[in-house]
Amino acid sequence: MAIQTVWMEVENQKFDRASWKLMEIAMHRVRGGPELVAEYEKKLSDVLDVYEQRLTVNKYLAGDSFTLADLHHLPNINFLMETRVRRLFEARPRVRAWVADITSRPAWKKVMSLPPYW
Repeated sequence: MAIQTVWMEVENQKFDRASWKLMEIAMHRVRGGPELVAEYEKKLSDVLDVYEQRLTVNKYLAGDSFTLADLHHLPNINFLMETRVRRLFEARPRVRAWVADITSRPAWKKVMSLPPYW
């Protein structure tokens, strides 16, 4: 449980902050020139480098079982995989495999098949 909590905090403090800013820029909610995009792509890349290393040890972030630590990444990953930021995930083989695994889970596929709530 402690390891899961650590990785949930990494998602909250590092992954979410960088990925959310990139999502806001992509949705034109925040004006961002190339410098701002580069800044947040670098921040996300740094996090993904840590994930790549972590995923050499375990199949998932908190161990060999899918946990909330992985689940919390899904909404932002889902959005970012439809943008040019996708290349940051695909450049790292273990991260790419992890993304493929967690986004192909039956429950996530079912959620994604539902009509938008808005």
